[in-house]
Amino acid sequence: MLDIIPIHAFQDNYIWTLHNRQHAAVVDPGDAAPVRAHLDAHRLKLAAILCTHHHGDHVGGVRELAQVYNVPVYGPQLENISCVSHPVAEGDVIAIAELNIRLDVLDIPGHTRGHVAYLGMGAVFCGDTLFGCGCGRLFEGTMAQLHHSLQRLASLPDDTRVYCAHEYTEANIRFALACEPGNAQLKKRQAEARTLRAAGLPTLPSSIALEKATNPFLRCTEQEVIQNAGREAGLELASGNEMTVFTALREWRNRFS
Repeated sequence: MLDIIPIHAFQDNYIWTLHNRQHAAVVDPGDAAPVRAHLDAHRLKLAAILCTHHHGDHVGGVRELAQVYNVPVYGPQLENISCVSHPVAEGDVIAIAELNIRLDVLDIPGHTRGHVAYLGMGAVFCGDTLFGCGCGRLFEGTMAQLHHSLQRLASLPDDTRVYCAHEYTEANIRFALACEPGNAQLKKRQAEARTLRAAGLPTLPSSIALEKATNPFLRCTEQEVIQNAGREAGLELASGNEMTVFTALREWRNRFS
């Protein structure tokens, strides 16, 4: 039986840890110390490190972990992560024998130029591309790339569990409600997220079905979203131009507080 649990790092990062009570793999270890402490506390042997993109809060602990545990490091081939031993890209499959799993690599650029996701076991580890009720900022890619990457993730089976790298859900829901205040499922999600956070629990993993029902960046064809994004942008947005709506939403989110 494989467990997937979050190791908390920094203010709101999750380092997702896959383990079978003997071996473990970690995704986006921005800090080595909490990973080492967790492995020691649970007597786990590290088998692999997976990186979705090059930002420091995702790779800052990789070098130390790789040196201490002498394990393979997988990461996007289009990004400069010096300690990656196995560069990966779209179509590659990662086999971690110690955990008896295989993970498909998806290219999902936009947040960064070479951002990747890892898909398997009914789960997707998507770094900073898709968040609970939101999406990542645009740093290196294009708006079209980010939109396409989100659409790729949205096309996964509805029951796919979504493991993103930050606890941003409550803040993202506040923005989503400004976009679509009439969405009853969104209001229900807000109440559930508040309950979880009050108990000190993560709002993740999400699911593709839940994101499609509540995440404004996956709902660019909904009339209420279109109208509110257009009003905020001072534009008359057409329902048939999803890319224009998406761009208006992302720019609105950048200045929303």
